[in-house]
Amino acid sequence: MDTKVGIDKLSVYLPHFYLEMDELAKARGAEVEKYTIGIGQNKMAVPTIQEDIIALGANAANLILDDEDKTTIDQVIFATESSFDFSKAASTYIHELLEIQPFAKSFEVKEACYAATAALQMACDYVRLRPDRKVLVISADESRYGLGTAGEPTQGAGAIAMLISANPQIFAIDMDSISITDNQFDFWRPSYSEFAMVEGSFSTELYQDIFKRVMSQLEETDPEKLSQIKAMTFHLPFTKMGRKALSSYESQEKSVFTKEDKTELLKQWNGHFENSARLNREVGNIYTGSLFLSFLSLLLFSEDIQSGDKVGLFSYGSGAVAELLTGTIQEHYLTALKKESVIQQFNQREAITIDQYEQFYNELLPADDKKHIIADSTKEEGFYLSEVDAHRRYYKYRN
Repeated sequence: MDTKVGIDKLSVYLPHFYLEMDELAKARGAEVEKYTIGIGQNKMAVPTIQEDIIALGANAANLILDDEDKTTIDQVIFATESSFDFSKAASTYIHELLEIQPFAKSFEVKEACYAATAALQMACDYVRLRPDRKVLVISADESRYGLGTAGEPTQGAGAIAMLISANPQIFAIDMDSISITDNQFDFWRPSYSEFAMVEGSFSTELYQDIFKRVMSQLEETDPEKLSQIKAMTFHLPFTKMGRKALSSYESQEKSVFTKEDKTELLKQWNGHFENSARLNREVGNIYTGSLFLSFLSLLLFSEDIQSGDKVGLFSYGSGAVAELLTGTIQEHYLTALKKESVIQQFNQREAITIDQYEQFYNELLPADDKKHIIADSTKEEGFYLSEVDAHRRYYKYRN
């Protein structure tokens, strides 16, 4: 019998501050329902200059790793589209900060919001060949579209950390998956631009089209597996996107299923959707981690999800690459997820005004070759960016 491999530990870490959507709507002269209903967002996580992707990622991983993990981790893979270095991988910082054994590989992967799924699949393949070893996958991003832009209300920031092992406590991932690549320009960010370039309507349409194509492929190749999926989770750049995907698949006429069977399947998926989007509504788009935040939300809040259930994870990265993963929830998933700690982290965040948000947004790191101490004013504990020296970054940990 093949050894189960998948997510043994999973955590989320968020910036300390957030902006309410009604604050943003008032400042931008928009109806608040446009944000809370139209795109399905309640809050936007707002990072400070000290809470960059390294600090967020290190804090996320620090929540789940123990000393034994750090001696058995063979790879640290960092998935991000917010990288600040064209050469040096963000994972090298994490490796040092968390004191992971020195003979571990550290590297960074990129393909828009799909990158964390690519990292997860690489990690699983590695552990399947070496079941006594582990891989740390970190996803951290800060989504920025510019003040007053159409994409502004979907912004967010945060990090997800996943420890991949044999005989996982949370989720055993099936080896077979369906992936698809379609070279498009719905979202991209060239090196000369501080902000991403977005074709919003086209991106939404492409997302739905690719989801339907992936579903059609699964219907053709393994309809039995598809019928076993109890809940479907999505990459959620905004939570309404998942609803749009489900609706598009429901309206797709060609299917191996009878109309009644497909309706029943989608009824089940729709019934779980709000719980799977609950955390994302309070954070905004965290790019590479958005799918796994949705997955975490499903496991924490859907009461009729239980061990033994099969769950689908639809990963989408603009440009475009997508993949549908499936897997089985494991017996001790709730104990491993530490629900109360996750809820406490969300509840301890602090609301800020629109003026504070814009001040944080416009603050930039010094761009010269001098040494600068970065003032700390964010949280009482955790890793934070403390110093910049000739474009090198140094971090400290506050107990």
